[in-house]
Amino acid sequence: MLREIVFGILAAGILLAGCVADVPAPAGTLELTSSPPGAEIYLDSQYRGTTPSTITGVEPGSHTLEYRMSGYTSWQSVVSVPPGTSNFFAELAAVPVTPQPTADTGYLSTGIPPGLTVRVSREEMIIGDSIIFSGTCTGCKTIVLTLYGPGFYTDGVVLGTVKTDAINAWTYTWNPGTKLQSGTFTIVVSDSAGTVSDRKEFRAIGNGVVTVTPSSYAASPGDSITFSGRCTTGARNVKLVLFGPDRFSTGVDLGTFSVTADNTWSYRTRLESTMPVGTYTASASDVPKTTSGSSQFTVGYA
Repeated sequence: MLREIVFGILAAGILLAGCVADVPAPAGTLELTSSPPGAEIYLDSQYRGTTPSTITGVEPGSHTLEYRMSGYTSWQSVVSVPPGTSNFFAELAAVPVTPQPTADTGYLSTGIPPGLTVRVSREEMIIGDSIIFSGTCTGCKTIVLTLYGPGFYTDGVVLGTVKTDAINAWTYTWNPGTKLQSGTFTIVVSDSAGTVSDRKEFRAIGNGVVTVTPSSYAASPGDSITFSGRCTTGARNVKLVLFGPDRFSTGVDLGTFSVTADNTWSYRTRLESTMPVGTYTASASDVPKTTSGSSQFTVGYA
């Protein structure tokens, strides 16, 4: 009887020990965060939501944890999950953006606005000649040239578009012919998206008249005399030359004089007391010389 009791106790102890050994370890809980938030979570290649998130009931041991987010490099690691709560954080790196040409803007999408310059080959052009516009446009693919000025160009006329070369340079030759109206013009250059622009002024000279009139057609040596007239060629200045007897036979330059806003000019001088008597011709031309006008008067003793 005693032997049966002892065997019963031993058997119960063995069964109890087996039950204790089979008790599973407590599950793990994962607190998952990332920067920026909103990354997709993959635990052992299974989607488990987005950060921040809490995942419970994870079997302790090694697991593969991965964060994925558009525009960022994926983060992946083998993590050891212990019983209880564990925290895992990952800072995602943005994927570098390679500049690419964009069809809608016309320049490289570097995030930096293109820099544009324009130059003119001359500040004053004679009507009938050509003029060269040139410059640079950093990052631009094409540039647009628009010209503003008198007459036909009052509201602006697009001369054309030009592609930049490998060193961001561009050039355009404009030859308007002989029917251009004189005056001040402004060339405006912009990238095809209108992001940046630059401008330069120049003058077109020609297709006008220059006149000269003396204040007296019969003067004496030592008298004061005024030469005046009009200049409608768009020039800023006129040059006055006096021809006459003796040393005036080859012309004496009296000077260059400004044209006012109403296209007039004038010059007052005193004739030399020893000035040779005779017939003189006053000749005025615009600067540069596109046209000229003249008038005669006499110098003699009363």
